[in-house]
Amino acid sequence: MTELAGEPPYTRGIHPEMYRRQLWTMRQYAGVGTAAATNQRFRSLLAAGQTGLSVAFDLPTQLGLDSDDPRALGEVGRVGVAIDTIDDMRELLAGIPLDQVTTSMTINSTAAVLLVLYELVAEERGIAPDQLRGTVQNDILKEYIARGTYIYPPVQSLRLTIDLMAYCHERLPQWNTISISGYHMREAGSTAVQELAFTFANAIEYVRCAQASGMGIEALGPRLSFFFNAQMDLLEEVSKFRAARRLWFRIATELLGARDELTPKLRFHVQTAGSALAAQQADVNIVRVTLQALAAVFGGAQSLHTNGFDEALGLPSERAATLALRTQQVIGFESGIPAAVDPFGGSYEVEERTNMLEFAAWEELMKILDRGGAVACIEDGYQQRSIEDAALGYARAVDISERVIVGVNRFTDDVASVPPVLFDPELECSQVTSLHAFRARRDALVCSEALARVESVAAGTENIVPTLRAALKAGATIGEVSNALRRQWGEHHP
Repeated sequence: MTELAGEPPYTRGIHPEMYRRQLWTMRQYAGVGTAAATNQRFRSLLAAGQTGLSVAFDLPTQLGLDSDDPRALGEVGRVGVAIDTIDDMRELLAGIPLDQVTTSMTINSTAAVLLVLYELVAEERGIAPDQLRGTVQNDILKEYIARGTYIYPPVQSLRLTIDLMAYCHERLPQWNTISISGYHMREAGSTAVQELAFTFANAIEYVRCAQASGMGIEALGPRLSFFFNAQMDLLEEVSKFRAARRLWFRIATELLGARDELTPKLRFHVQTAGSALAAQQADVNIVRVTLQALAAVFGGAQSLHTNGFDEALGLPSERAATLALRTQQVIGFESGIPAAVDPFGGSYEVEERTNMLEFAAWEELMKILDRGGAVACIEDGYQQRSIEDAALGYARAVDISERVIVGVNRFTDDVASVPPVLFDPELECSQVTSLHAFRARRDALVCSEALARVESVAAGTENIVPTLRAALKAGATIGEVSNALRRQWGEHHP
């Protein structure tokens, strides 16, 4: 290869020295029931050497439901942290130096609400918005494709996404305003080619919507980031990440008209594959996670989350989370891998796979654009059907042992797995009690007037985020703000 790292089209990496200069950010995803419990987990991980926070929210928070909403029953704090109010955000971030750490928030439908709460807590501590660094996922299109935590119809959801991007451009210039995610599509069963094509189709949709609203690609592009999955085929995954950089360079320069230096450089986070973890012989997941982490590092990721080995059984235990972090640290500090800029560069197998993945993903991307783009295809069900077909083929291969899963369809035994982390039924009660106390303390009239303003602005065209900010500062809850938008925009029912 004559191409060098740090040079277009960035096959070998976006920086000339890659990890020789700086290791990837070790960012462990965590959300454990209450804000207080999650804060304790954050402190433990930071003390263990984690270099960035990553917040997992429970389903009611993701869906804009307060913890006392009947639809939230049984789900409060179950798969992440419950955040209803600014008090919860204060507790979540207590003692965390927000001007020193980067924070990633995996949140989409309520991304604007959670990021504004984060900004308000920082403001209370005297930290200026332009000092805050991190990423908010804010990728609503993949929710319709693969994950399902949408609230509003696609058009209104896109407006909220773009409004947050514009708001951050003005107030939080160091914040990555969207993390365009193929991860969840891969977890739902997509192929590597589909993961690339569908992710970049969504990216094109976001950029074009932002451009239509008046944002230029040079302002928008440097704040775009991506989020990919690391599955079990190590060579395919390494090749996928290399192909992704080439594809984005071509998309940014040829389709989106980027002329600046930063936009065409693909920056991405990787998480190891939760769908690859098995409840049977759960300790074997340690090996799986290690291989997937190696794929991300060999592929040149900018940040990485490694799953806990017991996640097929429940929320990861503190021991599993620490061991997952130690896996990254061993790779980073003991393996010698970071000394090589592009460890698989020149490998016939990887170079050939890189070319094949790039070609196939480009062809699939062109199909989507020819059909009217990502939103038109979502409304038609194209991506959803494609992923379902791929997932069915994989499941059949596992069922007939054509694809071997150690401990599941071959090499099985009767040894009991690690017991799951038990869920505390009192957690929901305490969260609801705290929410009721918060409502009782606030100025109900001021809050009501602020929520009415949210509805009024939602009916028009001005940026909605400053109005959300005012309502949250006045004491509105996540559910109340979301319901104000529901009243104007309705809910999406596929």
